[in-house]
Amino acid sequence: MRLAVPKGAGLAERGPATPPLNRVSRPRPELGKPSLSELEFPGCYARPMTLAQFQAHGEHDGRIEFFDSSEGLAWLACEPPHHSHEDPLNMLGRLLERIALMRGSPIVCRGAADIHLHDPDTGEVRVIQPDQTVYLHPGRLDRTGPLYLTVGEDPLPDVVLEVDNTTDVRRNRLKLYEAWGFPEVWVEVPAVYSRSRPRGLSTGLTIYLLKDGGYAPSAASRAFPGWRAAEIHAGLNDWVISDETSEVLSRVGRALGEREGTGPENDPLLRRHRAEGRAAGVAEGRADLVRALLASRGIELPAGFPGRQERALLARASAEDLLAAASAADSLADFLARLDKPSS
Repeated sequence: MRLAVPKGAGLAERGPATPPLNRVSRPRPELGKPSLSELEFPGCYARPMTLAQFQAHGEHDGRIEFFDSSEGLAWLACEPPHHSHEDPLNMLGRLLERIALMRGSPIVCRGAADIHLHDPDTGEVRVIQPDQTVYLHPGRLDRTGPLYLTVGEDPLPDVVLEVDNTTDVRRNRLKLYEAWGFPEVWVEVPAVYSRSRPRGLSTGLTIYLLKDGGYAPSAASRAFPGWRAAEIHAGLNDWVISDETSEVLSRVGRALGEREGTGPENDPLLRRHRAEGRAAGVAEGRADLVRALLASRGIELPAGFPGRQERALLARASAEDLLAAASAADSLADFLARLDKPSS
């Protein structure tokens, strides 16, 4: 059984064969599986398209959900992306940045880069475009390659995120991800409702884990240990990262770090903030001592003491210099001047 082509449209002439890309490093799935008879594309319409036309297709010409050069057909989304579709994708990057900070090493999102499965002998190709791809170890990625991923040649993402609001990937792309060996797929149905949402879609996030060649729903992620589907959904649909979500992200980041021997101290930003925090604590303790010493000598201090520069000066000074300056000074200005020029 073949999918129906729009009335009056025949299969267009096929374009030139896709040139071989890189050397295959692992077995690649069979191009014709799953068959088109197993796939449905709610929220999409079919358009005859050659490989050359696909390669020339621009982002303003409509969003292609699936392309099959052997059939000469593409399925395009009926509606353009809306904020309800894009907001969770943008929010995911913010959540993962928090996790990466706590893990102490970067996590990379590569966006909606095309995923190609091609036959090097015939040049035929199938293409899908995920909403977001996540890599836990970006060091294994080629930063000079093309803006698409080739199944069988390039590292697969650790997680693929699909946002369903006007389409239903369970009936098409999820089957392709399964056949092509993608280890983990998240399907998010946003909290913001769309009037064109397909029937049977309820708001929430479902995690699909690949096991023994097939997907099984899971309550929690395998790539991000302990991150539960309900927690991911809540985070993706927030405008602001809540205290509850922040605690979850910290927990997941630390779990990743424990697995890989890293932590917050491995991140330059957090390392600096922690050092500044420790210095601030030292400065505050020394400020209490200075207040007591100067007050015993009748020197009053302003309510704003210590200020930022004064805190830095207190944190750098030794206990001996603090005592010497406080014992000899006749004013706060004199104390700070003596502290800024400690005795040798």
